[in-house]
Amino acid sequence: MFRKSIFLVLFASQVLMATDNASDLFSSHKLKMVYRINNYDTERYNQLIGTDALKVDNQQNSIQQFTTISAEWNVSSIISPSANNKDLVDVEVTFRLLKGAETNAAVAVDFVFDNWSKTNYVMMPSAAYNGNRFESRRISYSPKLNDIRDIGPNKPIIISDVPRLNIKNGPSRIQERSGGMALPSVGFHSPSLKQGALIITNQANAWGDFGVNVEETASNNGIVTFMSPLVRERYKYEIADNQVASTDKPANFKVGDEVKFVFKVYLFPSANIQNIFDTYLVARKDLCPPQQTKPIYSFSECYTTIENKFNTQNFVPEWGYYAIGMRENFLQDWQIGWTGGMITTYPLLFSSNKKTIENVVANFNWLFPNGISPSGFFWDSGEKGNKWYGGDIRKPLSVNWHLIRKSGDALYYIIKQFELMKQKSITVQPEWEKGTRGVADAFVRLWKKSGQFGNFVDSQTGDIVVGGSTSGAVVSGALVLAATYFNNDTYLDIAKLSAQQMYDDYISKGISCGGPGDAMQNPDSESWYAMVESFALLYEKTGDRKWLKYAEETAAQFSTWVMSYDYDYSPTCLFGKLAMQTTGVVFANTQNKHGSPGICTHSGLALLRIYRATSNPKYLELLKEITQSIPQFMSHASRPIAGMSPGWINERVSTTDWFEGIGEIKPGSTWAETAMLLTAVELPGVYVDIELNTSFDFDGVKSEIISKNKKSLKIKLTNPTKFEANINILIENKQAKTIGWTENKLLKLPKYTLKAGEIKTVSIKY
Repeated sequence: MFRKSIFLVLFASQVLMATDNASDLFSSHKLKMVYRINNYDTERYNQLIGTDALKVDNQQNSIQQFTTISAEWNVSSIISPSANNKDLVDVEVTFRLLKGAETNAAVAVDFVFDNWSKTNYVMMPSAAYNGNRFESRRISYSPKLNDIRDIGPNKPIIISDVPRLNIKNGPSRIQERSGGMALPSVGFHSPSLKQGALIITNQANAWGDFGVNVEETASNNGIVTFMSPLVRERYKYEIADNQVASTDKPANFKVGDEVKFVFKVYLFPSANIQNIFDTYLVARKDLCPPQQTKPIYSFSECYTTIENKFNTQNFVPEWGYYAIGMRENFLQDWQIGWTGGMITTYPLLFSSNKKTIENVVANFNWLFPNGISPSGFFWDSGEKGNKWYGGDIRKPLSVNWHLIRKSGDALYYIIKQFELMKQKSITVQPEWEKGTRGVADAFVRLWKKSGQFGNFVDSQTGDIVVGGSTSGAVVSGALVLAATYFNNDTYLDIAKLSAQQMYDDYISKGISCGGPGDAMQNPDSESWYAMVESFALLYEKTGDRKWLKYAEETAAQFSTWVMSYDYDYSPTCLFGKLAMQTTGVVFANTQNKHGSPGICTHSGLALLRIYRATSNPKYLELLKEITQSIPQFMSHASRPIAGMSPGWINERVSTTDWFEGIGEIKPGSTWAETAMLLTAVELPGVYVDIELNTSFDFDGVKSEIISKNKKSLKIKLTNPTKFEANINILIENKQAKTIGWTENKLLKLPKYTLKAGEIKTVSIKY
């Protein structure tokens, strides 16, 4: 029920000319603000039973009073255009209850955009891309398409049952909670008006997480709502199910209670979808106070701990391979790619431990040739050393579905291992090269036959079963490496053609999907980052700046998956007790709504590659957030987490109520351990840009440039952890950065050892 409010507007004594500028900016973007007070029937799972609305006249600084059935409220507004950015307006809104009481209620600020269209691209970081306006199927976890009418090489994107805007006419709304996003914000691009908007707020206020809604009305309005406290009407989201009964708790407001909102409102010309992401990359830290990462372990301590874990718990001596996950908990103890198979062996190959190297070589001998399926791609998964599976054996229809990303990952990392083996004088067996070349050839055949890599292929025939997606995002990069290693220009040709197709059909439209094997074609961070890798490699291989442009655009899009703030955990939950910091965790996908320690499954090296070509510090700042976040989530003898063994890193950093609970985990060993290993070996502990006289710390150490001349650098290093740190320092100038990144180049750098808590100054010639 809608109730018209009685209200009085008390304008501030002085209204600055700047306020008129804000009003003009709002008007030019067809934007009005409305304040609301909602009441709910909690017995009907928060059904809305009444709302009082108050339009904000002319967006001027004001105090407005209005009366509901049971209370009198003040709403004060401060709306200030930025002095430094003509597209930015700062907004503060405070509700204060003066008389009476308001029961089972929430207050809200609506940003109402006129002339809304379903063609508008809507982005909610890590929660919705294109408003998740795709075909959807309600299938329980782990969802796979189960209707033959949905299966084929040229079907539309189909996602699971997640919060989404309506792809058709009719009611259309997303109800989200602030903690369910990498940053509580909503952005959109209007192709008809050539305008864009990005509205950012904080994670919470004194009443907890905010509700963040996007709604489309029958009268062509788009409404972006921020609500406190969080109340989702009737339903909320849990894993693969958007129809779970809402258990949110409305507030019972009393006299003197206040509710405050703070916003950064960007309103800008927008020629294309990319403008949203470019604005976001710059603005993502606007309301985030500077985070002081509290290092717990050095990369070297993490590497040693996880290496020991893999050798003692994952290696299977009777067969000679590293099992994925803990064998007693899973029927299938092997998967190629994705979660670690033939990825983990790459960072382990950097070890100086003879036994580790022997285990890695044994893993290669076990995989080739038996790990190649009749299709020419790798077998998808297996168990007990000699049983191979085409796909998901739990679901009869998909028993032979091979996630194409898996063979792409394996091809990518196996070739990197071949190069590393040669540097370390380890013999690369002809059988290994033959099998690997065969997988590269299978990708060429697939592309020539279908003009895409698809999402799933048949392990027997190699034909596409489920098409579309950027599941094969890493394949283009893998073929770049294969072109060099096998001296075959055909691989490079297919790399360029496939990367261009994925840019045109997906990235340019603000979409990437199909990376995980358990989330259908929901947008995901994994495929998005893999596209960054491929574009960056293509730029370095060809020198064509088109690929650098694509890499930068995709990196900006990927940044929307990386948490830019520290979630305010309850002190009673597991992560609250451990004082976990969430800045830098990477959300998985729009279905599995959790952050993760690291990128699945990469180090983030492509962000360093892009920085070397652009000198834009935003890329290294993003990379630093990701790398420094991971170690705190590792269980260690000195700091066990939830009973997990030393070296275990759980994949879930939950900041929303989708599954285990906010700040809680189900103990387990996951791919995040591999991400930590990759981070430790592929990235320098400290990166120094001589031209900018700036150092970036990726490891837990702290660095400070003391002095420099044309030939040497003096740098102070501090190890704030309780463990020894063995780090390398990469120093580059403009000339060095114009040279492509040499794989495994860090092997040649000297190591600097710092004892626990040690501070030392070193001089380095360059």
